[in-house]
Order: sequence, then C-alpha cells, then structure tokens
Amino acid sequence: MNKELITEGEFTYIAEGEGPVLLMLHGLFGALSNFTDLLARFKQNYHVVIPMMPIYDLPVADTHVKSLAAYINRFVEFKKFKEINLLGNSLGGHVALVYALEHPERVKTMILTGSSGLYENAMGGSFPRREDYEFIKAKVAYTFYDPIHATPELVDEVFEIVNNKDKLIRILALAKSAIRHNIGQDLYRFAMPVCLIWGRNDQITPPEVAEEFHSLLPHSDLYWIDLCGHAPMMERPEEFNAILEPWLTSTLKEKV
Repeated sequence: MNKELITEGEFTYIAEGEGPVLLMLHGLFGALSNFTDLLARFKQNYHVVIPMMPIYDLPVADTHVKSLAAYINRFVEFKKFKEINLLGNSLGGHVALVYALEHPERVKTMILTGSSGLYENAMGGSFPRREDYEFIKAKVAYTFYDPIHATPELVDEVFEIVNNKDKLIRILALAKSAIRHNIGQDLYRFAMPVCLIWGRNDQITPPEVAEEFHSLLPHSDLYWIDLCGHAPMMERPEEFNAILEPWLTSTLKEKV
C-alpha cells in the first residue's frame, strides 16, 4: 500500500476520505495493506482510518487482546471520534469486540470477518518452525482458499516476523491471549448492528464460528463468500465490498 502514513504521538495510521468514520483493524500477521481495496472503494463516502496496531511494541507482560483494545480507545479519543463504524479481520475483529464491549456508545456499527473471539486455528494448529521457509509459505497459503494470494512478499514478511525472537514472543503471547479470551458469554450485550462477512472455506475461523457469532449476536447479519478463506477483503475484495457497501448504507440510514 503506497499511501502516506501519518505518525502522531504513539499512533501510526492511514486516513483518507470524508464522511462517517470507518475504522479498520488488521489481524495478527496483518498490515495496513490488507485493506487496500476497501480503502479505494470506501474513501469516496467515508472517512476511512486504518491504525497500525502496536503488536510488536507492547511490553511482553501487556501483550494481549485487552491492551490492543485499550490502544484503540486511546486512538479514538486522540482523534476525537464521537461514533465509529468498526471493522476487524481475524485478531482485529477480536480487538473490535473487546473495544465495543467497553465503549458501546462509540460504536455505531461493527463488521467482523474471520474474527477470533470464539475459536481459531492459528497457523493451522502447529507451532511456526522458524527457519523453515517452505513451512511458513504453506502456513501463509493456509490463510487463503487460493494459494496464489500467498505472494512471495507476504511470505517473506511473515518469515521475517517469526524469525525475529522479540516479534515471535509477542505473536505467541497474542495468539494465546486470543484463545483464552473467549467472548461468547458477552455477545448478548451487543446492541449495535453487526455485519458478519465470512469466507465459506475459512480454515482458521471456519464456517461454524460465523454461525455461532450469528446465533449469539442479537442484531447480526451473516453473509458468505464462496471459494474464499480467512481474509475475504484481500482474497475477494469486489464481493466483499458489494456486500458491505449496501449493508452500511441501509443500516446507517435506519439509525439516523
């Protein structure tokens, strides 16, 4: 993503467009580039903001989902956003859920795609073998239905992360935190509309996870994208946008 990064205090982010705030949260191995196609589409009618979460900068003892949610709260307060439409993929969805539980008055709508919080099969259920490039390549491909999306650039990025001891310690701490912090018992408390967009072939947070979210969230709509894995906004961006855009338009109109 060749976009200008803004750095203010502890925050690094991208912000484009004007209108209602659409705040996007990336996953554990994610980056701002995960939302390239969404940014291009939604900046026409929304103020799209994508913060870089400090996954590798937190003290090890504070490397957990709640710390990331607190970081997002500080960011929202720093930007003086009154209401946000909150979108999260994978761990970003989990962070969105924790944030929305603690600050429901700030969240107008929520969009979850491949979210953790109930169950996830991180890294395909096995410990990342650090020096084995082909192993890492296979695990990155596991994220997608079509392995063509596991580009050399993406594999290199993940390979660098898991071979950096400090980063790997934090990745593992966050993965364990996400597994421990099951949010299922709190989902009945969500009063805002929630849009669930799920890859039908997601192997990390499989379809039954989406169905459980749908059954537990009081005001949720569930949409499927066929031939799609854990990151629909990357693998099937046109279909993802074609679902989200009318859902947001109609939902926000109803809430006016």
